[in-house]
Amino acid sequence: MSNEGWTALQWLALAEHELLLFAGVFFLLGAIDELAMDVAWLWLRFTGRAKTRQLSRSDLRHRALGGRAAVLVPAWQEAAVIADTLRHALEAWQQQDLRIYVGVYRNDPATLEAAARGAAGDPRVRIVVHDREGPSTKADCLNRLYRALQQDELREGRLAHMVVLHDAEDMVDPAALALLDSAIDQYQFVQLPVLALPQEKSRWIGSHYCEEFAEAHGKALVVRDALGTSLPAAGVGCAFDRQMLGTMAAAASADAPFDEESLTEDYELGIKVSALGGKSRFLRLHGEDGELIATRAYFPSRLDESVRQKARWMHGIALQGWDRLGWTGGPAEWWMRLRDRRGPLSALVLLTGYTLMALTLVLLAFTLAGVRLPWQPSPLLLTLVGLNLVSFAWRAFMRFTFTRSEHGWREGLLAVLRIPVSNAISIMAGCRALYAYVRSLRGTPPQWEKTAHDNHPARKIELEWAS
Repeated sequence: MSNEGWTALQWLALAEHELLLFAGVFFLLGAIDELAMDVAWLWLRFTGRAKTRQLSRSDLRHRALGGRAAVLVPAWQEAAVIADTLRHALEAWQQQDLRIYVGVYRNDPATLEAAARGAAGDPRVRIVVHDREGPSTKADCLNRLYRALQQDELREGRLAHMVVLHDAEDMVDPAALALLDSAIDQYQFVQLPVLALPQEKSRWIGSHYCEEFAEAHGKALVVRDALGTSLPAAGVGCAFDRQMLGTMAAAASADAPFDEESLTEDYELGIKVSALGGKSRFLRLHGEDGELIATRAYFPSRLDESVRQKARWMHGIALQGWDRLGWTGGPAEWWMRLRDRRGPLSALVLLTGYTLMALTLVLLAFTLAGVRLPWQPSPLLLTLVGLNLVSFAWRAFMRFTFTRSEHGWREGLLAVLRIPVSNAISIMAGCRALYAYVRSLRGTPPQWEKTAHDNHPARKIELEWAS
């Protein structure tokens, strides 16, 4: 049919039809992917393989380590939280064979002073001042800490047993260090869950991470672990066999294992362990109090910071990961890497969906005014819409379920209400990631776009104890 003489209403109706078809198909593909993950997790639950075992936190807290545990903590402009992190870690982890390496920059004296205050003269802390000005990249700071570890190993004549990664804002679990130490005897990489904590002052932005981590670390990583695919490192609450890090460095013909060109060097480390023949494990366990043994932290509470953080994740995992890691492995591995790299496409589909919603409201107004629309949906299109509505209801239920299990009914209900907020942040982050990726293709070097932190969960615990 010729489009000559078409009215604006006809063009809008055509746009609605095409957007509905595009969004409907890709939403359904995403729903099938998530349903497959749900079915796998439900099967593991039904067979008892996803059951969370219980251990004694008090026993693990005082258990001796099998060797030196080196904890690397890179810190750039973290004066507001690094002292709390160190104080809590030193109190939670009583083992004497612990060495915490804190990386600070020579042009960041505030973080240096705060780190020294948090260490309070404890000999288990070593503050390493980087010999270049910040910010560089997180991987560069980690490599500086790794070299400091090597110097200590040469001086003392012994290799560390394991290397643990943490961020400057983390609240560690008292049982985590001994648990990682016992598991690293059998595996070259071990990841513990990460829990994003609700924030009273940021119910919509900062707290929306609660449901994302509850579902990712309560379901997706459990399935990946059971399937035996490579496990991505979260960059916190994870441990690497010391010799495996040396093997990674040798494989890259470098003197340190962290790739300074990568925006998500921690994610890549976990994938590389499998590529080098190492074994990985995701450990999800409860303490005797019923609480998950996990790393806890507050995530960005402002919209711009959340978008910047998620854009870095998308850029590093989805876009850089495609270039740098490829598609090695079998079908299960391809499935997991496809899930890891779908972020930018998901952002595009979400943007299409919300554009379609706005357009539908405009056309609905015309319909209510008595104007007949130029097209009517076919039975196939109505079926597509119906399937997507059912899948959305199921996704909302699953999000509620996993969030409620970690944070209670209130956060579970809020998790459903926050779905539009999470989607909007993903859309903006996807646009920013694509822009950053294009810039990197033109030669712009990566930079550490860190997230500002001004609060620490350990302070809340101290206030509760005081009261």
